[in-house]
This record gives sequence, C-alpha cells and structure tokens, in this order.
Amino acid sequence: MSVLTTASMARQLVLAAAVAVLVSSSQLLLLASAAADEIGLPGCPTICGNVSVPYPFGITPECSLPGFNLTCDDTSRGTPLRLSFGGNGTLRVTNISLDDATVRVYGPAIEIKLSSDMDAGGGSWGGQAWGLNDGSSAACVLSPAHNELVVTGCGIFAELRTTDYNEVVIGSCGSVCSLGQPYMLQTSSRSCKKCSGIGCCQTAITKADTFYNVRLTAISSGGFEGAPGEGPAGTLFIAEEGWFDSRSNQTGAAINLTAAKFDEDMMTNVPAVLAWMIPPSMLQEPAASKPRLNIALGIGIGTGLLILVLGSAFLVHKVKAVKKKRQRQRFFKQNRGQLLQQLLCQMTDIAERMIITLEELEKATNNFDKARKLGGGGHGTVYKGILSSLHVVAIKRSNIVIQREIDEFINEVAILSQVNHKNIVKLHGCCLETQVPLLVYEFISCGTLYNHLHVEAPISLSWRDRMRIAVEIARALTYLHSFVSMPIIHRDIKSPNILLDDNFIVKLADFGASRYIPVDQSGVDTVVQGTLGYLDPMYHSTGHLTEKSDVYSFGVLLIELLTRKKPGSYRSAHGYSLTKHFVALISEGKLFDIVDPQVSKEGDGEVVDVALLAAICVKLNGEDRPTMRKVEMALESIHASKEYVSISSTDDESENWIQVNDANVGEMGIEDACWVE
Repeated sequence: MSVLTTASMARQLVLAAAVAVLVSSSQLLLLASAAADEIGLPGCPTICGNVSVPYPFGITPECSLPGFNLTCDDTSRGTPLRLSFGGNGTLRVTNISLDDATVRVYGPAIEIKLSSDMDAGGGSWGGQAWGLNDGSSAACVLSPAHNELVVTGCGIFAELRTTDYNEVVIGSCGSVCSLGQPYMLQTSSRSCKKCSGIGCCQTAITKADTFYNVRLTAISSGGFEGAPGEGPAGTLFIAEEGWFDSRSNQTGAAINLTAAKFDEDMMTNVPAVLAWMIPPSMLQEPAASKPRLNIALGIGIGTGLLILVLGSAFLVHKVKAVKKKRQRQRFFKQNRGQLLQQLLCQMTDIAERMIITLEELEKATNNFDKARKLGGGGHGTVYKGILSSLHVVAIKRSNIVIQREIDEFINEVAILSQVNHKNIVKLHGCCLETQVPLLVYEFISCGTLYNHLHVEAPISLSWRDRMRIAVEIARALTYLHSFVSMPIIHRDIKSPNILLDDNFIVKLADFGASRYIPVDQSGVDTVVQGTLGYLDPMYHSTGHLTEKSDVYSFGVLLIELLTRKKPGSYRSAHGYSLTKHFVALISEGKLFDIVDPQVSKEGDGEVVDVALLAAICVKLNGEDRPTMRKVEMALESIHASKEYVSISSTDDESENWIQVNDANVGEMGIEDACWVE
C-alpha cells in the first residue's frame, strides 16, 4: 500500500472519529443537562410532600445508600416524611441539606425525672428510642454545631455524658427556683441569655453522637420539693439552637408552667439538626448501580476527554460559586449574631430593612470601582454608591481584617441604629455578608470640618460658621450624653469626624470607638482609644472613660476652631502642645497671639468667651470640667448674643478682662470669668 493511500485512509479515520466525538459529545451534553436538574438516581422519586430527597438519601432501598433510606408516609398523623434509621419511623424530616450535610428533624421529648427520693436520676437521650441507629452503623449523629442542651425544672443539676466506659461529661447546667414561688420559667437576664438558671438553663454540647447518657442530681434550690402538680421534676431536651428561646415568651416575662405545663406540641415536636456523612466503605459501589457511569464508559476516550474538560470548567465555576455563597452565609450568621447580641443587651432592635445584600452594594458601587472612591484612612475606604431605591449613599469598607475592626463596625451599627438627631450622620443599613461588615450611611457631600478649616489660603471658614458648627457639635454630644436611653460616649471627637452637608450643617460621624455608659454608673474602664492631641489625658493615664472625656476633646476642637492649628502636630517654641500653649497664653493675657487672624478680625468679645469656655473644658482634672449640657448652654448663649445683640465694650467688661488675665487669678479665675453673665 502506498504512502499516499495510507495517509488518505488516516485522514478519513480522523474525520470519522471527529464526527463520532461530536455526535457523542452532543448526546452526553443533553444527558448531562437533563441530569443536572436531578438530585437522585435515575427513576427514583425525590419528593415527598414538600421535602426534597437528594441522593444518598432515598425513599426506597434501591434509591439510597444503606442507612440513608427514608419512609414516605402520607397518612401518619399528617406528617409526610419520617426517617427510619432505627426502623420505627420516629423522626419527621423537614429538610435535607447537601451544602452543609445536615438533616433537620422533629422528634419527641424524652422526659427524665429524679428518683422518688428526689436525690438523683438518669436516663439517655437519642438512640433507637428516639429514632437513630447506635454505634458504627449510624448514618446520622446529633450535630453539636446546631443543637444545645436545655433543662427545665427546679432544684436540679443536669449532666450530659458520653456513653463509653469513662462517661465523660460534655455539657452541664443547673436550674433553681425561689422558696414558696410557683414554678416560673425566667426567660431573660442581665447577661442577655434566655435562660438565666431560674426555672431553666441552656448550654452547648461539645461532641457529636447518636445518643447520650443523662444524669440529674437534686440540689438545694431554696424551696422546690417536687410536690405533685408543681410541674415536671426535670425535663431535658437536646434541641436545635434557638428553638426553646422562640417557644418562650417573646417579651422576656416569666412563664408560669404550673398551669400551662408543657403542651403536647412541645413534648412531641422537638426540632434537632443531624449531621450526616457517607462511610468510606460505601464510596466504592458496583458498576451495575451506576448507569450513568456505564454510559460514559461506552463512549470513546476522545469524548471522555472532551467531557472532562467541559465538566471540569463547569465544576470549578460551581465550586467557586458554592464556596462564595457559603462564605457569605457564614459571615452573615457570624456578624448578625454578634450584632443582635449587642442590640439585645441594650434592649433595642434593628429592622430587617437595614440589612443590605453584598450584591446590592456591588451594583451600587460598580463592584467598588476606584472611580467611586471618596476617601479613606487607616481603618477603611469610603465609596459613593446609588442603591436600587435611588438613594445616594456612602459605603464604608474596612481595609484590615482583625477582630477589633469587626467589633468596631458592629459597635457602630448597634449605636447608630438607635440614635436619631439632626447633627448625627444617619445609618441607612449594613451588609453582614463580608468578614468585616460594610456600613451604609447617608451621603454627605461637603467633606469634613478638617478639610474646610485647614486650607492653604489665608481665609478659611468664617467665624460665624465656626461658631454655628461648634454649637451644633455641642448639641449632638449633649443628645448622646443626656437624651438617649443609655448614655453614649463618642470617644473620638476630632475635626476629621465632623462632616458638613451642602448647607454646612454638622453631621457627627465615626462611632466605631463609642461606648455605652450604664445609667447607674458614671464611667467604665476600657482599653484606651482615641486620637493624640484630642485624647483626654486623665482617661489616657487611668483607662477610666466618662462623659468628661468627650468634654475635653470638644474643648480641643474649640481651640482648633479659634486658632486654625492642628492639635495632633502643633508644638510651640518651648515644645508645648496646642492645648497647653493655648491655656498658658490665656493666663498671660496674650490670647490673640495664637488666635487665627481671621477670627480676630471677624470676631468680637465672644471670641474671648469661647476661649475661656475652651480652657475650662480642657482642665486636667475631669471633675473640674463642665458637662456637655452646660457647655452647650454657654455656647448657645454666646451664639445668641452674637446673632441678636449688639455688644459694646463697657468699663465693666474691661475690668472683667483685666481680672481674667491677671497672673494671680490662675485657673479658678478663668473658670469664674467664663460663667460671668
């Protein structure tokens, strides 16, 4: 045979193989497309009632792996689907998840009482009596990540133990009641837990298993003796985390179980989450049980390679999408839990409308395009965005991912979601789907006070504007200190945190470092946080935070408005800070040596009044400083006199000024002069 003929035959074989590959590929793509929507084996039912049944679970034995068979019973008390791990159909399935390998079930409560002498008792939870197989044949176990131990009763201590020889304690809690009181379930406490240990208690379980040993021990509770009619001596649940909370009174009031007892629904429908896993021995199945694999093996190597490439690309995309979705869900659950816990502790609430999805914010900022960047600092970057509701917003995105940053963002959401003041920036919402939450504020168009005050030109903000800005900041701080349910200390008052809108109206911002002060306390001990130059030296040395710390920072801000000098970087010829140099010049009668020339020109006698007020605010001893309420009243008075009264220099005023600047007057002279009417 000639070389030409051989080459011709080879070309024909290649063409034929190519056609076969294309035809087979198209058929496989159709099969793959049809199979993509299936969650079970071919020909197997995958729906029972409103519950989907994905493989390895199945409604018939040939449609599931061993140990994963479910029974679909449409007639049993109206419950459409029951697990049959133990063969008794005890557990009712409501959801099967392939994403996190869990099964949500409802089963009966197992009541465990103390013995007749009320000294001790025991039993077990789970196992075949509850509908789960025991030992190595178990396909599902109780998930410690989704369930918790709940104990109700009076004068009892419960221990959850492993079933091995050592009986290791993996969870315990106790519950007591007051002497002579009816059996009351106390559903709230200062520590923000639903069960406070009075009438009930809750704790986590730390080990996954099919069943557990339980031991109850009587303890001295001050009065409950297990008399008939006083409620069960001890009822123990392993239930889905949060279920018992939702069954309790949502208002946080005590529930009297003497009359109500446990209703039948609670005793027969305890939700729990099971974790499932395919044993390694089941992963190798006979080829006869995999018809789709037989089809694939019947096709040529070329087709297999083509499908492998296409399938790999699709699988990589799918895995990335699923991973991204799970990560967002994990961050949302983590951040929402932390946020709600903080809000619960403050006895407040946050509307679900404030929760904004990451997808919405990505659309609003064109996937956080650099062109939408408004600015930023060491902690975060701010982007301009337009929501689907057409609101123009500013979106704050953290630059660093550390727990402190997460805590500060959560703290800011918790505080801003419950304040409402004209001069405090409004929080539109937050996104909890990132590791550090994204904060969404109203868009403030004119930047910060720092940017407007410290310009290169000789003329900056007018004195009239500076006075009004000072008054508005004082109003906002007075509101935070005196007019909210629990006083709030801002802790980082400085010109970069003062925003100005189109009309130069103040919007106080950046509450990440803010702290609540309990109404029955004057301050709290914290890790020192703030900005050097504005930071209260007394708080810096003791770590004790009070509202007077904000007063000091506000006094520094007044000095900054008067002098147009930067508190963080200013040093006098003798090395003094701005605050120390300012107070020293007042005492020497040389105030206008440091005052901004524009203020000296535009201002009047009120410049001295404001300077004296600032000097009192920055006194070293916090007890010598006025409250923000008094500071606001003083500024309002000075501002009103500037706006509506024509002030003329009188002999009395000149005499007062001389007294103030007399070297013998000292600090008390400054304070007295400030409050002279």
